[in-house]
Amino acid sequence: MSNRHVRKMLRQMASGEPVQVTSAMASMKKLARLAFLAKQFGYEYADAWRGGGPQGNGFVMLIVPDPSPQAQARAEQNWARYPKASDGVALPPLVPNEVELLKSRITFDLATTYTEKQLAVIMGVGFSALAVGLGFQLGADTTAAVIAGIVWAALMAFVPIGLVAGRRYRAKHVARLQAAGFTSVTDQSGRLRYIPPGGQLPGHGNPFAGGV
Repeated sequence: MSNRHVRKMLRQMASGEPVQVTSAMASMKKLARLAFLAKQFGYEYADAWRGGGPQGNGFVMLIVPDPSPQAQARAEQNWARYPKASDGVALPPLVPNEVELLKSRITFDLATTYTEKQLAVIMGVGFSALAVGLGFQLGADTTAAVIAGIVWAALMAFVPIGLVAGRRYRAKHVARLQAAGFTSVTDQSGRLRYIPPGGQLPGHGNPFAGGV
């Protein structure tokens, strides 16, 4: 988590509007740290998806203003305590447990952007393109076609393995969230999300909330 990203995010938050934090290099842990800092200054994590950066292979995180009295009081206290936070001079200390919970929320949201059927199709199309590309590189004879077919079959065998690994990966983060009292809800698009105890999805009772 660079000071540049922190400075940019906090300065954008001064508008009081939803903010998209975009980075081609940020990891989920770095996004969780940014989400934690945003929370200290009156914002809350809303969603995350892929598509950030110039190549579209990074992450995008949406944070929105939190109008609750508790959030506003916390923001007022922290701005008074860290008046130069937007310059990256001094920042509130990270709370590891809260950062880990935000990381699990972000991880789960990214992992459920697509259904398993959609993921299977995406992987199938990608593997097929790789096999076809390999076939063209090897040549147009029968041997090249056979080799490309074998490679395609081997890659397609990884599709169910990848889906099972994805389920286990999601389950680990779901268990962490549930242990902390988070509950599952379905958003307007039918996507499963996890919200903190007493919380709600952005857009439900939050006049400043935004979405994708």
